[in-house]
Amino acid sequence: MARCKRPAIVANLASEIVIQTDNLPMATYPAAIKSAARLIDSGKIDNAKAELARALNTLVVTSVAFPLPVLRAEAAMAKAEKLAETDRRDAKQNEELSTLLSSVRTEIEMAQILGYGKKADFKPIFDQVKSIEQKVGWWQKRQGMVRRV
Repeated sequence: MARCKRPAIVANLASEIVIQTDNLPMATYPAAIKSAARLIDSGKIDNAKAELARALNTLVVTSVAFPLPVLRAEAAMAKAEKLAETDRRDAKQNEELSTLLSSVRTEIEMAQILGYGKKADFKPIFDQVKSIEQKVGWWQKRQGMVRRV
């Protein structure tokens, strides 16, 4: 997820991991070598050295930002999905599941506040939370009926 534009006051609150990659632009070397060769043929050795040094000192820097609230929400969602698949959860597991789903919501709301996306961008995650809650609610009602019988 790339850095997004947000107000300066919120930008100072950024919660992200930025991975920066430095690359040598290999495509520029053939042109620099040809240019240096022409300069050498013209007797301009120092200019040729400078041309080659300039090419070797050129870097392309690429930065990718990973919003921490989104990463935390994804991790909590993975745990919640796994726990939701458990057939016979005890009260402690149900509480943990509830806490995980609440955490997902909180982290995504934080991501929205910090400008990492709008509500529509996170709709699939909110839908996933609702789906688990509905599934768990159905299962808990079924368990309650079985206990009454």
